Amino acid sequence: MAKQVVTRTYTASIRNQQQVSDDLDSLGFAASKLWNVGRWVCDRVWSEIGHIPSHTELTSYLKSHERYDDLHSQSSQRVLQELAEAFNGWYGKRRNGDTRANPPKYRKHGDDHPRSTVTFKQKGFKLDTQYNRVRLSKGSNLKEYWSDFVLCEYQIRPDVDLSTVENVQQVRSVWTGDEWELHFVCKVEVEVSESPGEKTVGVDLGINNFAALAYEDGHSELYPLNCLKQDDYYFSKRLAQCDDSDSEQATRLNEKKSARRTHYFHTLSKHIVQRCVDEGVGTIAVGDLSGVREDEENGESKNWGKHGNLDLHSWAFDRFTDLLEYKAEMEGISVEEVSERDTSKSCSCCGRTRDANRVERGLYVCDSCDTVANADVNGAENIRQNVSPSPVTDGGDRSNGWLAQPSTFLFDNETGAFAPQEQATS
Repeated sequence: MAKQVVTRTYTASIRNQQQVSDDLDSLGFAASKLWNVGRWVCDRVWSEIGHIPSHTELTSYLKSHERYDDLHSQSSQRVLQELAEAFNGWYGKRRNGDTRANPPKYRKHGDDHPRSTVTFKQKGFKLDTQYNRVRLSKGSNLKEYWSDFVLCEYQIRPDVDLSTVENVQQVRSVWTGDEWELHFVCKVEVEVSESPGEKTVGVDLGINNFAALAYEDGHSELYPLNCLKQDDYYFSKRLAQCDDSDSEQATRLNEKKSARRTHYFHTLSKHIVQRCVDEGVGTIAVGDLSGVREDEENGESKNWGKHGNLDLHSWAFDRFTDLLEYKAEMEGISVEEVSERDTSKSCSCCGRTRDANRVERGLYVCDSCDTVANADVNGAENIRQNVSPSPVTDGGDRSNGWLAQPSTFLFDNETGAFAPQEQATS
């Protein structure tokens, strides 16, 4: 076993809830008010010049606003950063044809402000691990005295000792709907397994098959999006029947859809890592999709078609890659993001690049060496070869073999796990 420093978030209950809830309410309401002020500024700037302010621009605009001093300066900065990220996410969807995407909303329920999460960075809290207490700084507007703060007594799970972690980077006060709780974001030294082997696997993420895997020793796997597509269809119909998109019923449906998607991402990343352990894989090469929305030649948005544009943005590729990396590191497996440039156009056998080789979404035919392959598997093999240049040698013609006939794993709704297609029950 080897040692490695990783980031972990630990949830803790607040033992003196009754004593601190009013102060935490005030901070949570203040965060919502600042969000709304920033939201108003973004709307005006967008209306005037078609520009979305960055979080540094928002901070510059609002640093002198009275609402900014309701929170510690670092906490206020984090609220505006989250707002800027939400606007940029919306704008990315809007550019790519997602007409259902809405900009971030004001945080109001009628005349009331909801309680927002408040993030305290290192200058905004002081931790006392001996007595399980943490001091959270108020903004100057909410202080009765110069040294006023919120003193929370926390209770964390028995196997976690914050005094032994590398450092606590952030503390978040989070409203659960019934009470406040604390989230400690820490750097932790953990034991990780030795690498299971030296082999490589390429992972191609897409909008038809969520993941295609090409292994170094000459076999491949597909993970179609059967269940997520079914969920999208089901929840879209249910949401269309709601009288108001902001209604309690619509909120519950969106939360349920998000929870099911999160479970899928966790289950798939765990399954892929376990497959890598079984196969002796030490390096996962995954396509870097940071430029997936941009055209390689002119930098403008790609047109993936009406449904493709919607699907592309409704699936969180970055989120999945983060989960894959987190789970892989615990097994001693490294994850490398590599460029996807031309991986869908190039033949993984001879290297010829030609747009016409991809004759349809699921089929790749090379007019130079006559290779026939599943298009996503061909892309995954090209990605794998970026970290392990030597092509695989399986003792025979790769065309119409493992490149063309991958194993298929479907998500089984009854078991909540992945199974080979012929064994899946759903």
